[in-house]
Amino acid sequence: MKKRISLLITSLLLHVLVFAQLTLKVTSLPSNTPSDADIYVAGSFTDWAPDNPDFILTKLEDGSRQITVNPSPGLLKFKFTRGGWTSVEGNAEGGFLPDRQLQYDGTEQTLELTILSWEGQSTSNSTAAENVQIISEDFAIPQLDRSRRIWIYLPPDYDSSSKYYPVLYMQDGQNLFDATTSFGQEWQVDESLNQLFEQGDQGVIVVGIDNGGADRLNEYTPWSNPTYGGGEGEAYVNFLVETLKPYIDSSYRTRPEREYTGIMGSSLGGLISMYAVINRQDIFSKAGIFSPSFWFTEEVYRLVEELGKQEDLRIYLIGGVTESSSMVNDLNRMYNTLQTVGFQTGELQLLTHADGQHSEWYWAREFPAAYEWLFANTLPTHTGEPQAYQIKLSPNPADSMLRFQIPSRFGDVQLEMFDMNGQKVLNRQPLNGQPIYLKQLPTGTYVVKLYHHHKFLESQTLVIAR
Repeated sequence: MKKRISLLITSLLLHVLVFAQLTLKVTSLPSNTPSDADIYVAGSFTDWAPDNPDFILTKLEDGSRQITVNPSPGLLKFKFTRGGWTSVEGNAEGGFLPDRQLQYDGTEQTLELTILSWEGQSTSNSTAAENVQIISEDFAIPQLDRSRRIWIYLPPDYDSSSKYYPVLYMQDGQNLFDATTSFGQEWQVDESLNQLFEQGDQGVIVVGIDNGGADRLNEYTPWSNPTYGGGEGEAYVNFLVETLKPYIDSSYRTRPEREYTGIMGSSLGGLISMYAVINRQDIFSKAGIFSPSFWFTEEVYRLVEELGKQEDLRIYLIGGVTESSSMVNDLNRMYNTLQTVGFQTGELQLLTHADGQHSEWYWAREFPAAYEWLFANTLPTHTGEPQAYQIKLSPNPADSMLRFQIPSRFGDVQLEMFDMNGQKVLNRQPLNGQPIYLKQLPTGTYVVKLYHHHKFLESQTLVIAR
Protein backbone atom coordinates (compact mmCIF):
# COMPACT_ATOMS: atom_id res chain seq x y z
CA MET A 1 0.00 0.00 0.00
CA LYS A 2 2.80 2.42 0.99
CA LYS A 3 4.60 1.64 -2.26
CA ARG A 4 1.45 2.44 -4.24
CA ILE A 5 1.02 5.80 -2.45
CA SER A 6 4.67 6.64 -3.06
CA LEU A 7 4.32 5.91 -6.78
CA LEU A 8 1.15 8.01 -6.92
CA ILE A 9 2.88 10.98 -5.26
CA THR A 10 5.85 10.65 -7.61
CA SER A 11 3.49 10.52 -10.59
CA LEU A 12 1.66 13.64 -9.43
CA LEU A 13 4.94 15.53 -8.90
CA LEU A 14 6.15 14.58 -12.36
CA HIS A 15 2.80 15.67 -13.81
CA VAL A 16 3.18 19.07 -12.14
CA LEU A 17 6.76 19.48 -13.35
CA VAL A 18 5.99 18.48 -16.92
CA PHE A 19 2.82 20.48 -17.29
CA ALA A 20 3.59 23.50 -15.05
CA GLN A 21 3.16 26.65 -17.06
CA LEU A 22 4.66 30.14 -16.90
CA THR A 23 2.61 32.92 -18.49
CA LEU A 24 4.32 36.16 -19.46
CA LYS A 25 1.81 38.96 -19.91
CA VAL A 26 2.88 42.36 -21.27
CA THR A 27 0.33 44.90 -20.11
CA SER A 28 1.97 48.03 -21.56
CA LEU A 29 3.98 48.73 -24.72
CA PRO A 30 5.99 51.83 -25.77
CA SER A 31 3.87 54.41 -27.58
CA ASN A 32 6.00 54.12 -30.72
CA THR A 33 5.34 50.38 -31.12
CA PRO A 34 3.91 49.71 -34.61
CA SER A 35 0.34 48.45 -34.30
CA ASP A 36 1.07 45.39 -36.45
CA ALA A 37 4.35 44.50 -34.76
CA ASP A 38 4.87 40.97 -33.48
CA ILE A 39 6.38 40.77 -30.00
CA TYR A 40 8.71 37.85 -29.27
CA VAL A 41 10.27 36.55 -26.10
CA ALA A 42 13.91 35.50 -26.40
CA GLY A 43 15.74 33.90 -23.55
CA SER A 44 17.57 31.00 -22.02
CA PHE A 45 14.53 28.79 -22.73
CA THR A 46 14.39 29.78 -26.43
CA ASP A 47 18.13 29.47 -27.24
CA TRP A 48 18.09 33.29 -27.38
CA ALA A 49 16.57 33.35 -30.86
CA PRO A 50 15.07 36.87 -31.23
CA ASP A 51 12.52 35.83 -33.87
CA ASN A 52 11.45 32.26 -33.09
CA PRO A 53 7.86 31.95 -34.45
CA ASP A 54 7.04 29.55 -31.61
CA PHE A 55 7.58 32.35 -29.10
CA ILE A 56 5.38 35.17 -30.44
CA LEU A 57 3.09 36.75 -27.84
CA THR A 58 -0.63 36.57 -28.56
CA LYS A 59 -2.49 39.87 -28.82
CA LEU A 60 -5.49 40.00 -26.47
CA GLU A 61 -8.67 42.07 -26.80
CA ASP A 62 -7.54 44.57 -24.14
CA GLY A 63 -4.35 45.29 -26.12
CA SER A 64 -2.05 43.31 -23.88
CA ARG A 65 0.18 40.52 -25.18
CA GLN A 66 0.92 37.21 -23.56
CA ILE A 67 2.58 33.85 -24.05
CA THR A 68 2.61 30.66 -21.99
CA VAL A 69 5.84 28.64 -21.87
CA ASN A 70 6.95 25.47 -20.14
CA PRO A 71 10.55 26.05 -19.01
CA SER A 72 12.49 23.82 -16.67
CA PRO A 73 12.82 25.07 -13.09
CA GLY A 74 15.85 27.23 -12.40
CA LEU A 75 17.17 30.69 -13.26
CA LEU A 76 15.46 32.07 -16.38
CA LYS A 77 16.85 35.00 -18.37
CA PHE A 78 14.87 36.67 -21.13
CA LYS A 79 14.03 39.82 -23.10
CA PHE A 80 11.30 40.93 -25.45
CA THR A 81 12.04 41.86 -29.06
CA ARG A 82 10.19 42.86 -32.20
CA GLY A 83 11.96 40.15 -34.18
CA GLY A 84 15.65 41.07 -33.93
CA TRP A 85 18.35 42.39 -31.64
CA THR A 86 18.12 45.76 -33.37
CA SER A 87 14.58 46.07 -31.98
CA VAL A 88 15.10 44.72 -28.47
CA GLU A 89 13.42 46.25 -25.43
CA GLY A 90 15.29 49.05 -23.63
CA ASN A 91 15.18 51.01 -20.40
CA ALA A 92 13.08 54.10 -19.71
CA GLU A 93 15.48 56.31 -21.70
CA GLY A 94 15.64 54.01 -24.69
CA GLY A 95 19.01 52.67 -23.60
CA PHE A 96 20.40 49.23 -22.80
CA LEU A 97 18.30 47.07 -20.49
CA PRO A 98 19.95 44.09 -18.73
CA ASP A 99 18.37 40.66 -19.13
CA ARG A 100 15.18 40.07 -17.14
CA GLN A 101 15.69 37.31 -14.57
CA LEU A 102 13.32 34.94 -12.77
CA GLN A 103 14.17 32.15 -10.36
CA TYR A 104 11.46 29.79 -11.58
CA ASP A 105 10.35 27.08 -9.13
CA GLY A 106 8.38 25.05 -11.66
CA THR A 107 4.93 26.03 -10.41
CA GLU A 108 2.17 27.55 -12.51
CA GLN A 109 2.30 31.34 -12.39
CA THR A 110 1.65 34.52 -14.36
CA LEU A 111 3.96 37.53 -14.59
CA GLU A 112 2.57 40.92 -15.61
CA LEU A 113 5.29 42.99 -17.24
CA THR A 114 5.82 46.36 -18.94
CA ILE A 115 8.06 47.09 -21.93
CA LEU A 116 9.45 50.58 -21.32
CA SER A 117 11.01 51.30 -24.73
CA TRP A 118 12.64 49.82 -27.79
CA GLU A 119 16.37 50.29 -27.42
CA GLY A 120 17.81 53.11 -29.52
CA GLN A 121 14.35 54.50 -30.35
CA SER A 122 13.95 57.21 -27.76
CA THR A 123 11.39 59.87 -28.61
CA SER A 124 14.03 62.59 -28.05
CA ASN A 125 16.49 63.51 -30.79
CA SER A 126 20.06 62.99 -29.63
CA THR A 127 20.73 60.51 -26.84
CA ALA A 128 24.31 61.69 -26.32
CA ALA A 129 25.12 63.00 -22.84
CA GLU A 130 25.93 66.69 -22.33
CA ASN A 131 29.63 65.89 -21.89
CA VAL A 132 29.86 64.45 -25.42
CA GLN A 133 30.94 66.85 -28.15
CA ILE A 134 31.64 66.66 -31.87
CA ILE A 135 35.15 67.97 -32.47
CA SER A 136 34.65 68.23 -36.22
CA GLU A 137 32.26 67.01 -38.86
CA ASP A 138 35.09 66.78 -41.39
CA PHE A 139 38.38 66.25 -39.58
CA ALA A 140 41.11 65.82 -42.20
CA ILE A 141 42.73 62.39 -42.75
CA PRO A 142 45.75 63.40 -44.84
CA GLN A 143 47.02 59.81 -44.99
CA LEU A 144 43.90 58.81 -46.97
CA ASP A 145 42.93 62.12 -48.54
CA ARG A 146 39.48 62.16 -46.93
CA SER A 147 37.81 63.50 -43.81
CA ARG A 148 35.69 62.16 -40.97
CA ARG A 149 33.47 63.18 -38.06
CA ILE A 150 35.24 62.93 -34.69
CA TRP A 151 33.49 62.74 -31.30
CA ILE A 152 34.93 63.28 -27.83
CA TYR A 153 33.64 62.28 -24.41
CA LEU A 154 35.02 64.35 -21.53
CA PRO A 155 34.72 63.20 -17.90
CA PRO A 156 32.03 64.97 -15.84
CA ASP A 157 34.66 66.92 -13.85
CA TYR A 158 36.75 67.98 -16.86
CA ASP A 159 35.68 71.64 -16.75
CA SER A 160 35.85 71.91 -12.97
CA SER A 161 39.27 70.30 -12.45
CA SER A 162 42.85 70.61 -13.64
CA LYS A 163 43.34 66.89 -14.13
CA TYR A 164 45.08 65.25 -17.10
CA TYR A 165 43.22 62.11 -18.20
CA PRO A 166 43.94 58.79 -19.91
CA VAL A 167 42.53 58.48 -23.44
CA LEU A 168 40.66 55.66 -25.19
CA TYR A 169 40.38 55.77 -28.99
CA MET A 170 37.32 53.90 -30.31
CA GLN A 171 36.26 52.87 -33.81
CA ASP A 172 32.75 53.26 -35.29
CA GLY A 173 32.23 56.56 -33.50
CA GLN A 174 28.66 57.06 -34.69
CA ASN A 175 27.60 53.94 -32.75
CA LEU A 176 29.15 54.91 -29.40
CA PHE A 177 27.12 57.77 -27.91
CA ASP A 178 24.00 58.63 -29.89
CA ALA A 179 21.17 56.33 -30.94
CA THR A 180 20.12 58.74 -33.69
CA THR A 181 23.42 58.25 -35.54
CA SER A 182 24.07 54.62 -34.70
CA PHE A 183 23.38 51.40 -36.56
CA GLY A 184 20.12 50.65 -34.74
CA GLN A 185 21.57 50.91 -31.25
CA GLU A 186 24.45 52.59 -29.45
CA TRP A 187 27.22 51.38 -27.15
CA GLN A 188 26.11 53.86 -24.44
CA VAL A 189 29.73 54.62 -23.68
CA ASP A 190 28.79 58.02 -22.21
CA GLU A 191 26.03 56.68 -19.96
CA SER A 192 28.24 53.83 -18.73
CA LEU A 193 31.23 56.06 -17.99
CA ASN A 194 29.10 58.72 -16.30
CA GLN A 195 27.60 56.05 -14.06
CA LEU A 196 31.03 54.64 -13.23
CA PHE A 197 32.22 58.17 -12.45
CA GLU A 198 29.37 58.58 -9.97
CA GLN A 199 30.54 55.34 -8.35
CA GLY A 200 34.08 56.60 -7.90
CA ASP A 201 35.84 56.09 -11.22
CA GLN A 202 38.39 58.84 -11.87
CA GLY A 203 37.47 59.38 -15.52
CA VAL A 204 38.79 58.89 -19.02
CA ILE A 205 38.61 60.82 -22.29
CA VAL A 206 37.08 58.82 -25.16
CA VAL A 207 37.70 59.80 -28.78
CA GLY A 208 35.27 58.25 -31.26
CA ILE A 209 36.17 58.10 -34.94
CA ASP A 210 33.25 57.58 -37.32
CA ASN A 211 33.71 54.73 -39.75
CA GLY A 212 33.91 55.68 -43.40
CA GLY A 213 30.75 53.92 -44.53
CA ALA A 214 31.79 52.46 -47.87
CA ASP A 215 35.44 52.96 -46.82
CA ARG A 216 35.02 51.09 -43.53
CA LEU A 217 36.25 47.72 -44.76
CA ASN A 218 39.28 49.28 -46.42
CA GLU A 219 40.24 51.41 -43.43
CA TYR A 220 39.80 48.68 -40.85
CA THR A 221 41.82 46.03 -42.73
CA PRO A 222 45.62 46.32 -42.91
CA TRP A 223 45.75 43.47 -45.41
CA SER A 224 43.80 42.65 -48.55
CA ASN A 225 41.39 39.73 -48.67
CA PRO A 226 41.13 38.00 -52.11
CA THR A 227 37.32 38.06 -51.88
CA TYR A 228 36.55 41.29 -50.06
CA GLY A 229 39.52 43.53 -50.85
CA GLY A 230 40.69 46.02 -48.22
CA GLY A 231 44.17 47.03 -47.16
CA GLU A 232 44.16 50.70 -46.03
CA GLY A 233 44.50 49.84 -42.35
CA GLU A 234 48.13 50.87 -42.03
CA ALA A 235 47.34 54.35 -43.36
CA TYR A 236 44.34 54.59 -41.04
CA VAL A 237 46.43 53.69 -37.97
CA ASN A 238 49.05 56.22 -39.10
CA PHE A 239 46.24 58.79 -39.06
CA LEU A 240 45.37 57.88 -35.47
CA VAL A 241 48.99 58.02 -34.35
CA GLU A 242 50.40 60.84 -36.43
CA THR A 243 47.45 63.23 -36.87
CA LEU A 244 44.54 62.61 -34.50
CA LYS A 245 46.42 61.78 -31.31
CA PRO A 246 48.72 64.81 -31.57
CA TYR A 247 45.68 67.02 -32.07
CA ILE A 248 43.88 65.54 -29.06
CA ASP A 249 46.99 65.78 -26.86
CA SER A 250 47.54 69.41 -27.82
CA SER A 251 43.89 70.46 -27.46
CA TYR A 252 42.81 68.63 -24.30
CA ARG A 253 44.30 67.76 -20.94
CA THR A 254 45.48 64.24 -21.69
CA ARG A 255 48.15 61.89 -20.43
CA PRO A 256 49.81 61.26 -23.82
CA GLU A 257 52.16 58.50 -22.67
CA ARG A 258 51.54 54.98 -23.95
CA GLU A 259 50.72 53.78 -20.43
CA TYR A 260 47.62 55.99 -20.53
CA THR A 261 46.53 55.36 -24.11
CA GLY A 262 44.11 52.63 -25.23
CA ILE A 263 42.24 51.58 -28.34
CA MET A 264 39.00 49.63 -28.80
CA GLY A 265 36.68 48.38 -31.51
CA SER A 266 34.30 45.62 -32.58
CA SER A 267 34.11 43.35 -35.62
CA LEU A 268 36.46 44.83 -38.25
CA GLY A 269 37.02 47.59 -35.71
CA GLY A 270 38.33 44.87 -33.41
CA LEU A 271 40.67 43.67 -36.15
CA ILE A 272 42.17 47.12 -36.74
CA SER A 273 42.44 47.73 -32.98
CA MET A 274 44.39 44.47 -32.64
CA TYR A 275 46.67 45.52 -35.46
CA ALA A 276 47.21 48.94 -33.89
CA VAL A 277 48.10 47.73 -30.40
CA ILE A 278 50.58 45.14 -31.70
CA ASN A 279 52.10 47.24 -34.47
CA ARG A 280 52.36 50.39 -32.35
CA GLN A 281 53.20 49.14 -28.89
CA ASP A 282 55.12 52.39 -28.47
CA ILE A 283 51.81 54.31 -28.64
CA PHE A 284 49.09 52.01 -27.23
CA SER A 285 49.32 49.97 -24.03
CA LYS A 286 45.80 48.53 -23.89
CA ALA A 287 43.16 47.29 -26.34
CA GLY A 288 39.55 46.13 -26.15
CA ILE A 289 38.95 43.61 -28.93
CA PHE A 290 35.20 42.94 -29.25
CA SER A 291 33.90 40.21 -31.59
CA PRO A 292 36.94 40.65 -33.87
CA SER A 293 36.90 39.71 -37.55
CA PHE A 294 40.06 37.63 -37.34
CA TRP A 295 38.53 35.44 -40.06
CA PHE A 296 39.41 38.17 -42.56
CA THR A 297 43.07 37.20 -42.76
CA GLU A 298 45.72 34.90 -41.33
CA GLU A 299 48.12 37.85 -41.32
CA VAL A 300 46.85 39.10 -37.97
CA TYR A 301 48.30 36.01 -36.25
CA ARG A 302 51.55 36.29 -38.19
CA LEU A 303 51.84 39.93 -37.15
CA VAL A 304 51.76 38.90 -33.49
CA GLU A 305 54.30 36.13 -34.12
CA GLU A 306 56.67 38.44 -36.02
CA LEU A 307 56.56 41.50 -33.76
CA GLY A 308 56.17 39.65 -30.47
CA LYS A 309 56.10 41.39 -27.14
CA GLN A 310 57.94 44.71 -27.16
CA GLU A 311 56.13 46.37 -24.26
CA ASP A 312 53.77 45.44 -21.46
CA LEU A 313 50.17 45.42 -22.79
CA ARG A 314 46.67 44.70 -21.56
CA ILE A 315 44.47 43.02 -24.18
CA TYR A 316 40.78 42.22 -23.59
CA LEU A 317 39.36 39.63 -26.01
CA ILE A 318 35.60 39.04 -26.04
CA GLY A 319 32.99 37.40 -28.25
CA GLY A 320 29.71 35.51 -28.38
CA VAL A 321 29.66 31.74 -28.68
CA THR A 322 27.05 31.75 -31.45
CA GLU A 323 28.29 34.83 -33.37
CA SER A 324 29.94 32.63 -35.97
CA SER A 325 31.27 29.12 -36.30
CA SER A 326 34.84 30.37 -35.89
CA MET A 327 34.55 33.14 -33.27
CA VAL A 328 35.53 31.14 -30.20
CA ASN A 329 38.29 29.26 -32.02
CA ASP A 330 39.67 32.54 -33.39
CA LEU A 331 39.70 34.14 -29.95
CA ASN A 332 41.38 31.12 -28.39
CA ARG A 333 43.96 31.02 -31.16
CA MET A 334 44.82 34.69 -30.67
CA TYR A 335 45.04 34.25 -26.91
CA ASN A 336 47.42 31.30 -27.33
CA THR A 337 49.48 33.16 -29.94
CA LEU A 338 49.89 36.12 -27.58
CA GLN A 339 51.03 33.80 -24.80
CA THR A 340 53.47 32.06 -27.12
CA VAL A 341 55.29 35.32 -27.92
CA GLY A 342 55.67 36.27 -24.28
CA PHE A 343 52.54 38.02 -23.02
CA GLN A 344 51.67 36.92 -19.50
CA THR A 345 48.30 35.71 -18.21
CA GLY A 346 47.83 38.92 -16.24
CA GLU A 347 48.10 40.96 -19.44
CA LEU A 348 45.34 39.04 -21.21
CA GLN A 349 41.63 38.58 -20.66
CA LEU A 350 39.49 36.21 -22.74
CA LEU A 351 35.72 36.06 -22.29
CA THR A 352 33.02 34.34 -24.32
CA HIS A 353 29.28 34.49 -23.66
CA ALA A 354 26.60 32.04 -24.70
CA ASP A 355 24.15 34.88 -25.35
CA GLY A 356 26.66 37.17 -27.05
CA GLN A 357 25.57 38.51 -30.42
CA HIS A 358 27.35 40.47 -33.16
CA SER A 359 25.45 43.55 -32.12
CA GLU A 360 25.80 46.87 -30.31
CA TRP A 361 23.55 45.74 -27.46
CA TYR A 362 26.08 43.02 -26.57
CA TRP A 363 29.07 45.33 -26.83
CA ALA A 364 27.24 47.97 -24.76
CA ARG A 365 26.60 45.44 -22.03
CA GLU A 366 30.22 44.33 -21.89
CA PHE A 367 31.88 47.73 -22.30
CA PRO A 368 32.00 48.79 -18.61
CA ALA A 369 33.78 45.62 -17.47
CA ALA A 370 36.25 45.85 -20.34
CA TYR A 371 37.02 49.51 -19.60
CA GLU A 372 37.51 48.87 -15.88
CA TRP A 373 39.92 45.99 -16.51
CA LEU A 374 41.91 47.79 -19.19
CA PHE A 375 42.31 51.02 -17.23
CA ALA A 376 42.74 49.54 -13.78
CA ASN A 377 45.33 51.57 -11.85
CA THR A 378 45.54 54.08 -14.74
CA LEU A 379 44.54 57.30 -13.02
CA PRO A 380 44.38 60.94 -14.08
CA THR A 381 47.00 63.28 -12.60
CA HIS A 382 47.21 66.97 -11.78
CA THR A 383 50.60 67.28 -13.44
CA GLY A 384 50.70 70.24 -15.81
CA GLU A 385 53.47 68.76 -17.98
CA PRO A 386 52.71 65.03 -18.11
CA GLN A 387 55.35 64.15 -20.70
CA ALA A 388 59.08 64.84 -20.62
CA TYR A 389 59.79 65.29 -24.30
CA GLN A 390 62.88 63.68 -25.73
CA ILE A 391 63.49 66.48 -28.26
CA LYS A 392 63.15 70.10 -27.18
CA LEU A 393 61.73 72.82 -29.43
CA SER A 394 62.89 76.37 -28.83
CA PRO A 395 61.71 78.99 -28.68
CA ASN A 396 58.09 78.05 -28.10
CA PRO A 397 56.15 80.26 -28.75
CA ALA A 398 58.22 80.99 -31.82
CA ASP A 399 58.40 83.98 -34.13
CA SER A 400 60.27 83.32 -37.38
CA MET A 401 62.74 80.56 -36.50
CA LEU A 402 62.66 77.23 -34.67
CA ARG A 403 65.61 75.24 -33.31
CA PHE A 404 65.82 71.75 -31.84
CA GLN A 405 67.83 70.20 -29.04
CA ILE A 406 68.27 66.56 -30.02
CA PRO A 407 69.75 63.95 -27.64
CA SER A 408 72.95 62.42 -28.93
CA ARG A 409 71.38 58.97 -29.15
CA PHE A 410 69.24 60.24 -32.04
CA GLY A 411 70.79 60.61 -35.44
CA ASP A 412 68.45 60.69 -38.39
CA VAL A 413 65.49 62.84 -37.24
CA GLN A 414 62.94 64.36 -39.62
CA LEU A 415 60.12 66.84 -39.09
CA GLU A 416 56.61 67.44 -40.47
CA MET A 417 54.20 70.17 -39.43
CA PHE A 418 50.40 70.37 -39.54
CA ASP A 419 47.90 73.09 -38.72
CA MET A 420 45.01 72.39 -36.35
CA ASN A 421 42.76 71.35 -39.24
CA GLY A 422 45.11 68.48 -40.00
CA GLN A 423 46.50 70.11 -43.14
CA LYS A 424 50.22 69.60 -43.76
CA VAL A 425 52.02 72.96 -43.92
CA LEU A 426 55.61 71.67 -43.92
CA ASN A 427 56.75 68.53 -45.70
CA ARG A 428 59.05 66.06 -43.97
CA GLN A 429 62.61 67.34 -43.87
CA PRO A 430 65.76 66.31 -41.98
CA LEU A 431 66.97 68.15 -38.91
CA ASN A 432 70.67 68.55 -39.50
CA GLY A 433 71.47 71.16 -36.90
CA GLN A 434 70.00 73.99 -38.95
CA PRO A 435 66.93 75.98 -37.81
CA ILE A 436 63.52 75.74 -39.42
CA TYR A 437 62.28 79.08 -40.77
CA LEU A 438 58.63 79.91 -40.10
CA LYS A 439 58.13 83.28 -41.79
CA GLN A 440 55.83 81.79 -44.42
CA LEU A 441 53.40 80.45 -41.77
CA PRO A 442 50.66 82.57 -40.16
CA THR A 443 50.36 82.92 -36.40
CA GLY A 444 48.52 80.09 -34.65
CA THR A 445 48.95 76.64 -33.15
CA TYR A 446 50.61 73.78 -35.03
CA VAL A 447 51.45 70.13 -34.48
CA VAL A 448 55.10 69.20 -35.05
CA LYS A 449 55.69 65.51 -35.81
CA LEU A 450 59.15 64.04 -35.40
CA TYR A 451 60.41 60.85 -37.01
CA HIS A 452 63.47 58.75 -36.26
CA HIS A 453 64.75 56.63 -39.16
CA HIS A 454 61.39 57.24 -40.90
CA LYS A 455 59.37 55.86 -37.97
CA PHE A 456 57.09 58.19 -36.02
CA LEU A 457 58.78 59.18 -32.78
CA GLU A 458 56.67 61.83 -31.05
CA SER A 459 54.63 64.97 -31.57
CA GLN A 460 54.66 68.36 -29.90
CA THR A 461 52.56 71.51 -30.07
CA LEU A 462 54.14 74.67 -31.41
CA VAL A 463 52.70 78.17 -31.11
CA ILE A 464 53.72 80.81 -33.65
CA ALA A 465 53.17 84.30 -32.24
CA ARG A 466 54.38 87.61 -33.63
